[in-house]
Formats: sequence, C-alpha cells, structure tokens
Amino acid sequence: MDIDLLSRMVGELILEHDQVGLPGVGTFVAEMVPATFSDKGYTIHPPYRRLSFYPSRLEDSLLIKFYAEANQITREASAAYITQYLAELKSVLEERKTIVLPGLGRLRATRENTLFFVPDEGLDIYPAGVGLEPVSLKSLEPEEQEPVVIDVPLPGAETVEPVEEEAPETVGTEEGDSPVEPANDDKEASEQTEESEPESEEEEPKSRPATYPAAWIHDDWKEPERKGLPVWIILLIILISVAIVALVAFMVLARVAPDFIDTLLYSPDELRIINY
Repeated sequence: MDIDLLSRMVGELILEHDQVGLPGVGTFVAEMVPATFSDKGYTIHPPYRRLSFYPSRLEDSLLIKFYAEANQITREASAAYITQYLAELKSVLEERKTIVLPGLGRLRATRENTLFFVPDEGLDIYPAGVGLEPVSLKSLEPEEQEPVVIDVPLPGAETVEPVEEEAPETVGTEEGDSPVEPANDDKEASEQTEESEPESEEEEPKSRPATYPAAWIHDDWKEPERKGLPVWIILLIILISVAIVALVAFMVLARVAPDFIDTLLYSPDELRIINY
C-alpha cells in the first residue's frame, strides 16, 4: 500500500460516511456546515461538508472492511496489514511533521507530536452540493420602476371644465336650401338671456396681496382676535398687590410708631402688664 491508495480509500469512504478511522492514528470526521454570509453580508456561500481530523476519536472498522473486500482477503489479515502500515506512517509523520494525502490535504504534527489536518482548498466531499456557487448580492441590480405621480388639487382651488358651444340646427336636406333662422320668439328669448347675464363676469375681483399662498386665502378670512387675561387672574393680582402694600405699611408703622402698633395688637390690660 502507498499513500495514494490510502488517500483514495479515505476519499471514497468519506463520501458515504461521516467518520473514517485510521487505526492507531486518528479519525477523519465530515461535518455539515450551513450556508454562510461574507463580505459584510453581500455574498452568500452555499452549504458544504467540512473534513476534520481527531486523533482521540477512533473508528477502526470501515477502512479494514473496505480493504478486505477490495483485495478479497480476510478482515484479520486486512487489519494486521493496515495497522502495521499506519504505525510506520505515524512514525514518519512525527519525524517529518507533514505528510501529503493527495486529493484530501496535509496531515501534520506539532512539536509535541499532536496531529492535525489541513484540507485542500478545492476539497469537495458533498455530492449533493454539486453546482452550488456563491451568490453576490452586489451584482443584483434593482428593477427600474416608473416614477409615481399623484395629482392632488390644492385646497380651495376649483377646476372648471370648458363648455363646448353647440352649433345651431339647420333645416333643409336638399341642395340649394338655405338654413332656416330660428323663430322671432327664440330670438327674443336669447336676447333677454344675453341681457340678463350678470355683468360681474366683466369685473374680475381684485387679487389679494401675495403675502400668503393663494390656496390658503379665502374671502371670509379674518385676523384672529386677541383675548385678554381672565377676570379671576386680574382679581388675584389685585389682592396680592393690596396684601403687599398693607404689609409694607405695617412694617413702616412698627418702626415709626411702635406704641400705636401695640394699641392695635394688645388690650389696655395687656399693655399695663407689658409696660409694668
């Protein structure tokens, strides 16, 4: 057995199984990774299977069984051969620190001989994901939309539809016949209607100074009236002013004529007791 045959066997087994063990070395584990975002959320990567290597997790049956069936030998012989080969492979790995597994990646060892696996960038062990490619949202251009135009009439504005004048009816279908004029009664009625039309159409109302938009000006517009203070507020202010004036007058009298203040505050008997 050589390293190419070992890589092909592991690659075929890992397509159908989640774990393929190398007896005495470690176990390859395939884990499903869901779709992810990158490039600040503008690129969507499809799901895939990630191949990892765990030295402490051992699965010893698949590779031995596969080699025994392929070479038509017993499992005991297959187990003895593969175990001896992988033991020599592990010693070489600990010496060289790197062994290339064609089509899979690199099996490496640290200074402390801890084994780990580095898969190839193009490794594909997910047959169900054939044809799935990353999708970039930056390349998706938005659909062009027609601009939305909404005509809303201004408040107070009135739309006047033009009135088409009807042509007078003519009588006579044969050639040479002249149109018959309407009767005198119809003429008089039309003259009266023309005379009775209001002359207000000739006089256009004078436009208001353009201090406000025309849509907000009406003929019955008036300036709002200014309201004064309520009556109870005025009374409260007057009472407070009178109380302040009385307090000031009392303080002045207390300094100028304290005897007069005492006569207001105390009775004659109380004054005798105080002055005693």
